[in-house]
Amino acid sequence: MNVASLLCDELGKNQVLTKDHPYLAPYSRDESGLGDFHPDCVALCESAEQVSIVLRLAQEHNIPVTPRGAGTGMTGGCLPVYGGIVLSTERMNKIIDIDTKNSIAIVQPGTIVSTIQDAVEEQGLFYPPDPASLKTCSIGGNIASNAGGPRAFKYGVTREYVLGLHMGLMGGELLRCGKQTTKGVTGYDLTAGFVGSEGTFGVVTEATIKLLPLPQSTALLLALFQNETSCSNAIDQLLHQGFHPRAIELMDRNTLMHMTSSDIDLSSHWAVLIELDGEPNTLETITIHIGELLEKNNAIDVIVARDERDRRRLWSIRRACSKSLRNAHQYKISEDICVPRGSIGELFKRIDSIPTPSDLSIATFGHAGDGNLHVNILADSEEATKHIEPFVHALFEHTIALKGTLSGEHGIGLSKKQYMPLEQTPQVIAWQKKWKHMWDPNNLLNPGKIFPDDNGKTFPIASRRCPE
Repeated sequence: MNVASLLCDELGKNQVLTKDHPYLAPYSRDESGLGDFHPDCVALCESAEQVSIVLRLAQEHNIPVTPRGAGTGMTGGCLPVYGGIVLSTERMNKIIDIDTKNSIAIVQPGTIVSTIQDAVEEQGLFYPPDPASLKTCSIGGNIASNAGGPRAFKYGVTREYVLGLHMGLMGGELLRCGKQTTKGVTGYDLTAGFVGSEGTFGVVTEATIKLLPLPQSTALLLALFQNETSCSNAIDQLLHQGFHPRAIELMDRNTLMHMTSSDIDLSSHWAVLIELDGEPNTLETITIHIGELLEKNNAIDVIVARDERDRRRLWSIRRACSKSLRNAHQYKISEDICVPRGSIGELFKRIDSIPTPSDLSIATFGHAGDGNLHVNILADSEEATKHIEPFVHALFEHTIALKGTLSGEHGIGLSKKQYMPLEQTPQVIAWQKKWKHMWDPNNLLNPGKIFPDDNGKTFPIASRRCPE
């Protein structure tokens, strides 16, 4: 049986990439650096009906299917570890409707997130979720991983904005669930269950998302500190006094040492980036108060963005963190752990306490407002990578001990599945597997993800290189 021939017969040759196709290779990898996993073919679906065809054929012929959006994931969630079919939704990239009267949008899964944001902002509306890859990631992938971003502190993550979904299920059934109202408690919340399921329950073919009024104005401050203690104390004071910025981003000294493009001397400091939004006159007063508060809490310098260009310049420092670290090192393993916000200071102490050889370095940045930090383990030799796995294991143990979680926004995918038992009991994992079995009894949809014992395959963290 030839998988590609089956798909060509049903979809047409122009929508199927076969093993010898020159453009097949990118579908074997993502941003995780876990390596190449080659599919037998790629189906470039253009409609819900075509998604249904692929899922029907896969069920009939017992072929694994791996859904894929834009391939920007960090945990290997869209890698076809068992070959078979990659089901790409990249061509399903239309904004079907922006309903300004009811503040909702209906979008296809391949639509790029920044495209949605720009389109709704032209209508005076606002889609808050803003993952770092917003200019390249798709809304379908964001829904699959329940993506977050800096603004999640004030506005929440993707799940809070998905009102309804149209899904393709294994076997070809199409299911519409959810609502177009901002309130609704009819039956079980299937929509919320699909969000964050990492493409293991079904394939998004259409999403109804909630929109908010566009904030009238924004303000941005960058504060530099001598150490983590001053950073944490300043953030604590900020929140205890009732301020609620839409983003509070933290960057440690090791992260800032890698910044080469900024005109601000960052090399020996810690930094906190604070963004606010609201009514212009009120916002100006609040910005002044926050600046004074930061200075009283030992900020070495506080820089306030003067205009939109300045705002982009300061944000570029935070946006460049991951890329700068990746460019500087042969190996960069990034873990997006999350702890209760009040435990951030203790987490940094515990990270420092983990035995680390001189050829391994740690750089941490992330969303201090909600405790979601990206801990980056950096190495430049094969020998150094031997110490990565023990460090990550210790990091996860400390995270769970602080009542945290293994992933704040990237998901589990391949890279963290062996660590699931650190956080969840066998009973909880067993019930999740029962739920998965209900949607996909033959385990054909995105197999090998999330759970640690799928056919015995594991993927050592130390094997991950920075993507070329």
